[in-house]
Amino acid sequence: MGLAATVATAVWVMLPAYVPNNAAVLAGGGRPIDGGRTWGGKRVLGDGKTWRGTAIGTLVGAALAAVLNAVQPAAGDAVGVALPSFPPAAMLALPAGAMLGDILASFLKRRTGRERGAAFPLLDQLDFVVVALALAAIAAPAWFGDTFTLGVLVAILVLTPLLHVLTNGAAYLLGLKNEPW
Repeated sequence: MGLAATVATAVWVMLPAYVPNNAAVLAGGGRPIDGGRTWGGKRVLGDGKTWRGTAIGTLVGAALAAVLNAVQPAAGDAVGVALPSFPPAAMLALPAGAMLGDILASFLKRRTGRERGAAFPLLDQLDFVVVALALAAIAAPAWFGDTFTLGVLVAILVLTPLLHVLTNGAAYLLGLKNEPW
């Protein structure tokens, strides 16, 4: 697989994991997952992690995977790449893993004394990816092995921080986020 095909495949298969956190921000508000509880004098997660945002983010990511499956043949023809389809388990594992990764990162931020919205380099950019990939590998191991070649994984690990910075910067400029990271 050439570089262009590898990059196209990497972006395609990660879209259901890339979109959920943005959808959660747009859904906004609601009851915090931690219910306001603290641990060691610090919030467990904080007000930014809500049940509504988590549910909507996961559902939007799964719905996007279904849409990608529907357009997969035409999209693959348009870009000249044999893009993979998503099995049902991966359709849910990728967005749920992305949301869980973000929740775990929030937990780590609170434990290290960082406030909501504080930067935590690399964790901020890769938390959701690592957990999304792990859940996809568990939920759909054969598909994962066929789809996430070494080249695709490297492309994901290189592209994700760049895309993360660009999309968060745009959301900040549009007033959707309070910080550009």
